[in-house]
Amino acid sequence: MQLKDMRRLSDNELASELRSAKEELFDLRFKLATRQQKNYRALPAARRRMARLLTVLAERERTIDA
Repeated sequence: MQLKDMRRLSDNELASELRSAKEELFDLRFKLATRQQKNYRALPAARRRMARLLTVLAERERTIDA
C-alpha cells in the first residue's frame, strides 16, 4: 500500500492497518527466529509499512493541533 493510499483511509481503518502491521512484524520476527521464514527482506518491508502508517497518524495529529 502506497503512502497516498494510506492518507485516504479513515482513522479507524488506519488503526486497524497499524494493528495488522504490528502483528505481521511479530509473526515475521518469530518465523525468522525459528528459521521458518526464508525471505529476510520481508522484515524491513514490514517495518517500512508500519513507519508509513505512524507517519500518517502523526500528520493528522499535527493538523488537528494546529
